[in-house]
Amino acid sequence: MIRLIAFSLFLAAPARAAFSVPGFELVYSFPSETSLNEPDLTLAQDAWPAMFDAAQKTIDLEQFYVTPSTGEPLEQSLQALERAAARGVKIRVILEKKFEKNSLDGIARLKSIPGLDLRVLEWSKVNGDGIIHAKFFVVDSTSAYVGSQNFDWRSLKHIHELGLRITDAGVVANVQRVFNHDWAYTEAEPAAKHDDAGGPGADRAARAYLVASPWRENPEGVGDSETELTKLIGEAKTDLVIQLLDYNPTTYARPKRFYPPIDNALRDAAVRGVKVKLLVSHWNTDEQAVVHLKSLALIPGIEIRVITVPEAKQGPIPFARTAHSKYMVADGKTAWIGTSNWAGGYLDSSRNLEIVVKDEALAARAAKIHAHLWDSPYTAPLDLQKTYSKPRR
Repeated sequence: MIRLIAFSLFLAAPARAAFSVPGFELVYSFPSETSLNEPDLTLAQDAWPAMFDAAQKTIDLEQFYVTPSTGEPLEQSLQALERAAARGVKIRVILEKKFEKNSLDGIARLKSIPGLDLRVLEWSKVNGDGIIHAKFFVVDSTSAYVGSQNFDWRSLKHIHELGLRITDAGVVANVQRVFNHDWAYTEAEPAAKHDDAGGPGADRAARAYLVASPWRENPEGVGDSETELTKLIGEAKTDLVIQLLDYNPTTYARPKRFYPPIDNALRDAAVRGVKVKLLVSHWNTDEQAVVHLKSLALIPGIEIRVITVPEAKQGPIPFARTAHSKYMVADGKTAWIGTSNWAGGYLDSSRNLEIVVKDEALAARAAKIHAHLWDSPYTAPLDLQKTYSKPRR
């Protein structure tokens, strides 16, 4: 009997440990067949279905796109949504219109779930040339997830990603407000202005708070991502460690224009004596972007490295095998974790969410992830003399 109980407890035990601080748990994804595992971090492919299975009343998802694949890890989350719907949980989903063609299989799968309400919103009709680039969901208005992972099987298996499972009541409430704000646009003309938009922003004195972009479409209590990011960089005293898919002080939309706020803030920080370690993906070495990276790397105190994830054994996988995480740690005390690339068009016109958490333990653990990649065999210093070939995406 004792052996049977022990065996049962073993089976019931989680496969991985979890790193958390009050209100927040780090959730991770890493490319298979690499040494980038972080055994003490919960995997998104496990966290997501667990959150959906815990839902009692509502699940609200807002995503850039949805891409399932038979037998791949997103399947567990889709099955969890099916179970939730069968229990009577109300499920609402918002997707971006401009990526609808990338979501056809996913849309069909979601629409097959009885009672699920799916809306496709063209964000550019809400705010200029922006897109819904956010990746988040809220469960029962009591827990939420915000992170770099798209609702895509590749994000869970072939890409480096980082996010937060959130139970902090104030942050969750604001994540829910953002979803409700955006959902209202699916029920009305995009030109209609919400009364709650552009109100007082985040309480910067709080231990943790939500910021989002674009500021014009933020409900009361949600601060502006661009303003907050430049403030955090401007307040740094000793060091900044940053990991991004893309860094580029120009816009992604045409016609191209210069986008200086973040670039100026980083250069100013370095001049003040702040040490900056910027890690970007190899996707960031295209001809248009790499010249700006090289310019930034010339500033004393700024060090830039590039991570190149090797191809999977099965061969090339489109839009995979890269480092897609988007986070920063300031002075080892404050963590910034979110959904936005640091380029024009993301923090000024697209819908993105970022979490600021002033917690040294969480900041230290995020910095440890950065250090793991910084010193990994997949990473090399940005070579100022090298002509980089066009990255394959």
